[in-house]
Amino acid sequence: MANERLRAAISAKGETIQSVAEHVGVDPKSVERWITTGRTPHRGHRWKAASFLGVDEVYVWPSVEKQAEKASTSELITYYPHRGAVPAPLWSSLIEKATDQVDILVYAGLFLFDSNPDLPDQLAEKAKAGTQVRILLGDPDSEAVRQRGEEEGIGGDLAARARITRRYLEPAMSTPGVEVRLHDTILYNSIYRFDEDVLVNPHVLGAPAGQNPVMHFRYLPGARTFRHYMRSFDYAWERGREA
Repeated sequence: MANERLRAAISAKGETIQSVAEHVGVDPKSVERWITTGRTPHRGHRWKAASFLGVDEVYVWPSVEKQAEKASTSELITYYPHRGAVPAPLWSSLIEKATDQVDILVYAGLFLFDSNPDLPDQLAEKAKAGTQVRILLGDPDSEAVRQRGEEEGIGGDLAARARITRRYLEPAMSTPGVEVRLHDTILYNSIYRFDEDVLVNPHVLGAPAGQNPVMHFRYLPGARTFRHYMRSFDYAWERGREA
């Protein structure tokens, strides 16, 4: 049976069988067979194709859902009951080892910069070496930050923390490759991504972020949890403004 979902995804993205094949690294005839015969490609090829087309691989190839669910479960490395339970050396190690991508989505994230005073310099050096650094801070003048401050019981202190974090980042912001934006979205999670590791800190209504759990995920090809959270980051990034 033909894979009409894949055909439609290629068309909707404005791509061609040739362009998909080039991106995935296969012969165009292979992509054509994926469409016309409904053949399911290998996991790595599925992920590359789905990522290129901006779709979930399970939507395009429903038969791999159980496999994707199993892989997604395996992405969870550790669960911490609160942010303070995350070992300090883990933060330092993830920061130090990152070479490709550092993405941070927070309202303030001041704890990270207070406990790693050299972090702005580290980020600048990493950017000079080719690492892409993207940091999203809450807009201190936004309604979202004001409301979150009230919910946490700290009022305007959250906005003040966001301003302090931005001030800490100023030395790194002039370095090409370090981008800092402000957002006014309602955050359901703070996200800290270092290459293929991501720490997710859910926001619980009425509780400060530091009192809430943290989940450590590591990307696995074919799994969806890591990519799911990074799509959330990208969603906020696209709507942010220059700091």
